[in-house]
Parts: sequence; C-alpha cells; structure tokens
Amino acid sequence: MGRKDSYKKLFESDDAFKAIYKSATEGILLANQKGVIADANPASHSLFGYGSNELIGKSVESLIPTNLRTNHIKMRGAFHKNPTPRVMGAGRDLVGLRKNGTEFPIEVSLSHFEIEGVMFAIAFVIDISVRKNAELELKNSEEKLIVYATELERRVQNRTEQLAESVQNLEKINNELEREIKERKRAEKEALVALEKEKELNEMKSRFVSLASHEFRTPLSTILSSASLIGKYDKEEMNEKRIKHINRIKDNVSEMTGILNDFLSLDKLEAGQVESRHEKIELISFIKEIIAELKTITRRGQIITNSFNVRTYELFIDKSFLKNILNNLISNAIKYSPEGDPIEVSVVTSKSSVTIEVKDYGIGIPEEDQIHLFKRFFRAHNSIHIQGTGLGLNLVKRYIDLLGGSISFKSEVGKGSTFMIKLLNNLTDDENNTTN
Repeated sequence: MGRKDSYKKLFESDDAFKAIYKSATEGILLANQKGVIADANPASHSLFGYGSNELIGKSVESLIPTNLRTNHIKMRGAFHKNPTPRVMGAGRDLVGLRKNGTEFPIEVSLSHFEIEGVMFAIAFVIDISVRKNAELELKNSEEKLIVYATELERRVQNRTEQLAESVQNLEKINNELEREIKERKRAEKEALVALEKEKELNEMKSRFVSLASHEFRTPLSTILSSASLIGKYDKEEMNEKRIKHINRIKDNVSEMTGILNDFLSLDKLEAGQVESRHEKIELISFIKEIIAELKTITRRGQIITNSFNVRTYELFIDKSFLKNILNNLISNAIKYSPEGDPIEVSVVTSKSSVTIEVKDYGIGIPEEDQIHLFKRFFRAHNSIHIQGTGLGLNLVKRYIDLLGGSISFKSEVGKGSTFMIKLLNNLTDDENNTTN
C-alpha cells in the first residue's frame, strides 16, 4: 500500500472523522514536507475558488501571492525542522490567493502528524475578510471621531479664550478677597497657636504646682520633724539619734535641691540657653566615678555592677550632659528596684560610637505608658507611689538630642527595664587611644 493510500485510508476508515473533515466550515489542508497538498477538505476548495479535489497535488505556495512565496518556503522548512502546533503570522497580516487571482485576508493554524514515518503538515485556514472589513470600518469611524474631536477642541478653545478674559476680571476681584481671607486665616492661626501655648503653659503650671506641693511637702515635713526632734536629743547618749535626724535633713535637702535643679535645667533647655561644650574625657573612669557617687543612695542589698569591653576609651563629649544623663538613668534604676536587686551598667565601644546600657530588675513600665515615657511631667501608672517629678527622662532625652545621640529602651512590668544610649565619637583614629 502506498503512502497516499495510507493517509486516504486514515480519512476513509472512520466515518465520523470523515464527516467532520468534510463538513468543517474552515479550510483544512494536508501537505507533505515538499509543500505538495496531499488532501484538502471541501471548505478549502471553496475558500480558494477551486473545484472538487482540484487542489490535491498543487504546491502550498500556489495559494500565496507571488511576492510572499520565497519567504513562505523558508518558513515551511523551519516548521518541518521543529514541528510544533502554532499560529502563523503572529503580529502580521496573512494573505491568501484565490484561483481567480484575487487576494483575501486569512488566519492559519499549523499542526502535524506522521503516517508510516512520513510527517505531514496540517493547516487550518479561516477567511477573516469580515473581521478585516469591520476593523477598517472601525478605523474609519475613529478617523471621523478624531476630526469631530478636533473641531470640538477648536470650539472649546475659542470658548476657553472667551472665558479666560472673564476669569481675569474675576481674578482682579478675587485677589483682594483672597488677601483679606489669608490675613484673617493668619490671624486666626496665630490666635490658635497662642491659645494652645497658653493652654499648655497653664497645664504645665498646674502640674508644676501639684508636683511641687507634693514633692516639697514630704521632705519639708521630714526636715521639720527631724529638726524638732534634734532639740530633744540634747544628751550625749542620744548622739546617735541626733546624727540620724541630721542625715535625714541632709538627704531631704539634697532631694529638694535635685528637684529644683531639674526645674531649672528644663527652663534653660526650653529657653535655648544651654550650649554643649565638648571636651576629651576618659569614659571608663568617668562612669566608674559616677557609679561610686551613686552607691551612697542605693537601697539595702542593692549593688551596681559594671561591664566594659575595653579598659580605657577616650570620648569627645560634653561631660556635664553625660553626667546628667547617667545620674538620671542609674538613679531611676535604684529608685524603681526593690532591695537586694542589682543594677547593671555596661559599655560596648567601637572607633566611631559607644553604647551604654543601664539595666534593672525593678517594677518595669506598663506597655500603654511606654509611648509617653519621655514627655515632661509624665509618670507611669505603677510609679505614682514612688517619689518623683516626671522630668528626669525628659531631660535625658533633651541632653541626648543635643549630643546628637539616640536612646531606646525595653521594659516589662515586674521584670525590669533596660535603657540603651548610643553616642557618636568624633575623635579621629589617631586621637582615640582605645585599649582593648
């Protein structure tokens, strides 16, 4: 049996397949590797204007305009080298050639199959003349729409020019009105700012009076009580009790002095009267001195431990600012920690910066209060029973900002708090004689 008889048998052996093939509305062409049409359904003959079975044996290129045939031969060869289903002409228009020489737009999909080791290409061809005509009509409509839009735009432009003249006249009137409105808004804004400042000042005065009356009343009462008792301890054997009350007076006077210093510092900072005076200091010994001073106010059983990653470290900084910062943080750790708990001070240095941590195991800061922690006069809800003004951390933040550093913290109620300060070191490598 010959190859031609083989593929004919393929189509003639299955009545259902044969019916579909012959009744399909799109053209179906079968061609061998040389481009010779081996079979074509009735729709193909009708599509290209040929009589029944007239296409069989013709070259596929005979259905393509002459100027496109050379390129099609190349494309046909490429398809047989890599026979995968595809749509022909992606991105460009395809044209078919009828028997009478007329051309018409088509769409072609390719596939392939093999019979007894011989590959055949199968092409599905659709006449898309109706679609192309519709596209052409749409394009013509678009062109008409563009013409209409251009005319409309011209009319709008003329109308706009007329309106522009009217607008200019209105602008002259509105300019004066806008000036008056701006002036009124500016005055209203200034009044609101002044009102807010006055409101804030009144709130500050109220908090100050409340804090001052509370914070001063307690130590003053203690001073008065101790002063009265000292007069009664006039005998030699009462000397120990007398010294005890003298120390109580000293401690309370010192506490009041600290409160007044906080208020004075805040006043100077807000007035912009504080300027930094940087100098070179040896940080490790500086911190050790501060810790030694603050050991005198620790509670029973409390110890202040220290951890340094270097033995010496030179830092260019305003030491009064740094002392105020460390005094506040370590004092707070002592104040808000129970007896017997340690306070840990650690330092980690590098050539360009230093990080100082102050950690305690005290009452901690409630999560809902943490966002307000650095505001002036603010005190956490769980610290109201402990003496304080709510100014310490506000001052710390202000001094750190003046030094160009940063402060952060982490805290959990009942487990304590850790405050972390990061400061830049502006000393050069030659100036910084850090010893590891």
